[in-house]
Amino acid sequence: MLSVILIVAGFFVLIYGANFLVDGASSLADKFKIPNMVIGLTIVAFGTSAPELVVNVFAAIGHDAQIVMGNIIGSNIFNVAAILGLSAIIRPLSVKSNTTWIEIPLALLSAIVILIMANDVFFDHTAQNIIGRAEGIVLLLFFAIFLGYNIHLSIAGKISEEIEVKDYSKLKSSLFILLGFVMLVIGGRLIVTHAVKLAQIVGLSERVIALTIVSIGTSLPELATSLIAVKKKNVDLAIGNVVGSNIFNVFFILGISSVITSVPVGIENQFDMGVNLLVGLLLFLFIFTGKARKLERWEGIIFVSAYLFYLGYLLF
Repeated sequence: MLSVILIVAGFFVLIYGANFLVDGASSLADKFKIPNMVIGLTIVAFGTSAPELVVNVFAAIGHDAQIVMGNIIGSNIFNVAAILGLSAIIRPLSVKSNTTWIEIPLALLSAIVILIMANDVFFDHTAQNIIGRAEGIVLLLFFAIFLGYNIHLSIAGKISEEIEVKDYSKLKSSLFILLGFVMLVIGGRLIVTHAVKLAQIVGLSERVIALTIVSIGTSLPELATSLIAVKKKNVDLAIGNVVGSNIFNVFFILGISSVITSVPVGIENQFDMGVNLLVGLLLFLFIFTGKARKLERWEGIIFVSAYLFYLGYLLF
């Protein structure tokens, strides 16, 4: 029970820490006349994925490979199957052309890339599957291309969304940045340490804990953002938020994690990566089939049902 309480406390500290960091850094950047577009593409984008990043950095430093892989794969499955599924049930999701033609295929590509990188035994007949530092650098290069693509869209005026920036003094902004960073470190450390302990106590593997409790907890910012966007009828943001997060998780967060330390991939991870690829493929097919580029309610029901079935399989 103590481990569960500390993990939940860790999520609260982690998410609020990310908010403090984003608010403080955005305000400070605005004071130095940095354009709103740049703030959105860097500070805000990195801040929303800070929970996954911090948890994975601590897991990589502690050589907890199952948490590294489980958090990434679990978050991506949860993002598409649960968050997009729930969002589509509330309101069918239409997508704009750049999300349809570039970002959704790129998210599917990320699922294919990670599956290939994690199968050295099959492709190279090695003794073990490992995502090494060299592969981590390749993932980061993919991310650089994705970031460059977004900068290009913004310069071309195809991303016009204004980012709300808090108006704090430079001192208050700096204190918020410091507080946010400290909270991220504390929250991330609590989650990783007690996720490992919880797995040992209840007899579940670190993989299952990471794929369920850890990945769902670190994806709460994406869940809140998408559901609020759907409620406000901003369905484009709902789907763009999830797809962008999945690309970010694989190319940047897994890239950083595997540069810190090579990540061994177990046989059991192959099933999870297969599910990740399947939900990515389903999203691709749902969007690219039919007359409209839209995720319908019945497709959302399929996603949510599939996620519940996957959870049941993992736990029981």
